Amino acid sequence: MVEPEPVEYVRVCDVYGTGFFYIPGTETCLKIGGYVRMRLNAAGDIEGTGNDRIGVNARDLDDANRDYDFNTQTRGRLEFDAREETELGMLRAFARLEATNISGSDLGYGTSNNGVNMPQAFIQLGGVTMGRLDSLWATGDGLYTDNDWSVGDLSNNQVRYTFATNGFTISASAEDEGDGDAIPDVVAQIAYKSAWGSVYVSGVYDEDAYDPNLLGGVTRNYAIFGKDQGDNEDGAFAVKAGAEIKDLIYLGGSLKIEGHYAFDPTEYASLAPGNYLIGIQAQGTSASGTFATVSLPEEWQIGGGYKQSFGKLTAYLSGIYGQTFDIGYANGTEDNANIWGVAGSLGYQVTSNFSVLGEVSYRDVDLSGGFNDLNQTRGFVEFKRSF
Repeated sequence: MVEPEPVEYVRVCDVYGTGFFYIPGTETCLKIGGYVRMRLNAAGDIEGTGNDRIGVNARDLDDANRDYDFNTQTRGRLEFDAREETELGMLRAFARLEATNISGSDLGYGTSNNGVNMPQAFIQLGGVTMGRLDSLWATGDGLYTDNDWSVGDLSNNQVRYTFATNGFTISASAEDEGDGDAIPDVVAQIAYKSAWGSVYVSGVYDEDAYDPNLLGGVTRNYAIFGKDQGDNEDGAFAVKAGAEIKDLIYLGGSLKIEGHYAFDPTEYASLAPGNYLIGIQAQGTSASGTFATVSLPEEWQIGGGYKQSFGKLTAYLSGIYGQTFDIGYANGTEDNANIWGVAGSLGYQVTSNFSVLGEVSYRDVDLSGGFNDLNQTRGFVEFKRSF
C-alpha cells in the first residue's frame, strides 16, 4: 500500500511585510490584493461652451436640457506581487489587472464594460526594473485628493535603475511613450524620505515633444499649442519638484507642495482630458461651433494639498494655479490661458478594509481668442472594499 505524501501547509512569509505567504514547494513569497469599489459620479455642464460634454466621469445621454450628468461606475482590481531573494538581490514580479463597468450606452441605457486591462506589469531585480509601470516622472507626485492635479500622470513601458541609500534614492529611466520610434524619453529623479516627510526633484527629456496634431483627436484646423507651432525636432524639457511635511500643523496631518516648469510643450507637463477641459472651435472665425476635450500642456503649475486624520475620519484639500503655453486660435489670435482648480474630500473608515469617500472638485480655464472662460464642478461618492 502506497503511503500518502504529507500535506505541505501554506507558510506565512514575513520578510516583505504582512500579507505574503510562501508558494508551496518554493521559496517565493506571494501577496494577492486589490479592491472592489462603486462610485456615484455627477458633473455639471461645462459653463462657457453651450454644450454638455464633460469627458469620462459622467455622460449626458438622455436629456439635453438637464444641467448635470450622472452615472454609476464599478471597478474590480487584482494585484499579484511575487518576491524572493537571490544572489543578485530581490527578484520581484508585479501585475495589476482591473476592469471597470460604467452605466450608460450609446442608446442611453444599460452598462458598458471596458474589458480587462493591465496598467502595471513589471519585473524587478535588485535596482533594475523593467516593464509597464507609472512613469518615473509621476512617482511621488499628487496632492492627496482623488483628483490630484498631477501633470504627466502616465504609465509607460520602461527600463529603470534605482540606487538607494540612507533615505536617498537616485533613479533614471528610459521610457517608451508609444510614438513608434526606437528613441526613448529619459527621466531622472533624486528623492529623500525621512520621518519628517520627503522631498524630490525630477527632470524629463521628451524626445518627440508635443504634437499639435494630436490634441485628443483634434486636428491642426482647430487650435494649436506652443509658440513654435509644430516644431518638435529638438524635443522638450521639463522639471518638477515637490515636498511633503508630516505633523506640521497637528498630529496626523500632512502638507504637500509641488510644481513644475516646462521649457517646451510636452505631454509630461499636460493634464489629461479627464482632468482639464477646453473648448476647441470647429471651423470659422467666430467663437462658436462644436467643442472637444483635449489635454492642456502647461508652461508652469504650482499647487498644494493638506490632509488631516481624526481617528476613522480623514479630510483632504488641494488646489492648483498654472498657465498654458500660447494657444493659436482659429480666428488668428494667440495667447496663453490661466487655469486653476480646487478639490476637497472626506473619507470615513467604516470598518477594517471598508471605506466611504466623497469628493467635490472645481476647475476653471480662462481663455482668450473670443472664447468664454470654461469651468465645471464634479463630484462623486465612493464605496470601497479593499483586500
